[in-house]
Amino acid sequence: MASEQTTAAGHGSASGEKRVLLDVQGLQTYFFSDEGTARAVDGVSYQILEGETLGVVGESGCGKSVTSLSIMRLIPDPPGKIVGGHIKFEGQDLVKLSEEKMRRIRGDDIAMIFQEPMMALNPVYTVGNQIMETVMLHRGIDKHAARAHAIDMLEKVGIPSPELRVDAYPHEMSGGMKQRVMIAMAMSCDPKLLIADEPTTALDVTIQAQILDLIRKLQDETGMSVLLITHDLGVVAETAHHVAVMYAGKVVEYARVEELFGRPRHPYTIGLFRSLPDLAPPGQRLSTIPGIVPAATRFPEGCRFRTRCTIATDLCASVEPPLLPLDSDGGHTVACHHLEEAEKL
Repeated sequence: MASEQTTAAGHGSASGEKRVLLDVQGLQTYFFSDEGTARAVDGVSYQILEGETLGVVGESGCGKSVTSLSIMRLIPDPPGKIVGGHIKFEGQDLVKLSEEKMRRIRGDDIAMIFQEPMMALNPVYTVGNQIMETVMLHRGIDKHAARAHAIDMLEKVGIPSPELRVDAYPHEMSGGMKQRVMIAMAMSCDPKLLIADEPTTALDVTIQAQILDLIRKLQDETGMSVLLITHDLGVVAETAHHVAVMYAGKVVEYARVEELFGRPRHPYTIGLFRSLPDLAPPGQRLSTIPGIVPAATRFPEGCRFRTRCTIATDLCASVEPPLLPLDSDGGHTVACHHLEEAEKL
């Protein structure tokens, strides 16, 4: 992974290759409590190229959302803290920036669609005012121009009668419309990076497809990069260019989307694919991964997946497998001691 993306970053537009927009390396975000230290994100590394989508997948509790909140510097302190690594956005390390400088970046260069629009929208303000606040803060325009921009954004995200809906309160809208409002807020300042954390949670399948189509359409129009966090491998297949599979606070496999879907190599990734209903033969029970993701305060030594893995050995219990490239360009990396055995699963 590193060699491929460093090359892209080094050549830039002169060679026609895309440069690295976001570079996360060795990120560690811990939460400190009376129960112990929760290593929610523990050495995560990945990169996002300009104009591309990185899909981050994994079960609940693996650290996907905490990684995205770390990028936005929205980890509550206390009890949370970024204790290691760097997050470089256009070459600037966000970890080292002051809160004032981060406020200038949030909502402007980097925007986020939060997982629960019902919780993220303020119930006492109209949706128009909430969009206007963002553009007035970052663009310095007056209230009249901000209102016109809010109406335009609501129209862009497919909300009918935007000139009326701009004065609506969140409780007057359906879940799908609230999610569109969240997208309008996130896109109001033309961000270079959009973080979409489970953007289709609690929506029916028809609305889910519409929301994903909308994000793709806006990406095509603006050229922004997208960090898409999801449980849904089908969404990743249709949307992402690269995929990072996370487990217990770490990336265990990274690849181009077509490579990962064509030949998953980590036992955890293989287990995720086997649990997909569309891949199960008719009449056969779905395959499942035994057990659950361990608590972040009690990760096992060695390979963190070993307690749920059918091919684990004593080596897995004593030595943590590094994330190593499978090919010369580093485009596919896996953290597993037993790749040959995993291929037979």
